[in-house]
Amino acid sequence: MKKLIDIDEVTVKKLKYIAVAEDTSVKLLMEDAIQLYVKTKETERFENLTDEEKEDIGLLMLMQESDRSDKVSREEIFKALRHDS
Repeated sequence: MKKLIDIDEVTVKKLKYIAVAEDTSVKLLMEDAIQLYVKTKETERFENLTDEEKEDIGLLMLMQESDRSDKVSREEIFKALRHDS
């Protein structure tokens, strides 16, 4: 996906110098910087969540990984619940 952003000339020059020193392109350098920024913000946001919110997110992630084609009948569920009691 292409997105256009405005960057001041001083920052562009700095990006060019860093890109040369890192032996990479300005484009790749900016992509890496943006990915690092997003990852850092996600981590900060996650660390500020309560334990209950973290648990909710974990359960949501597990639910998204589940196989929706794998189905269990109502009888099997109630049978399993009766054995747990």
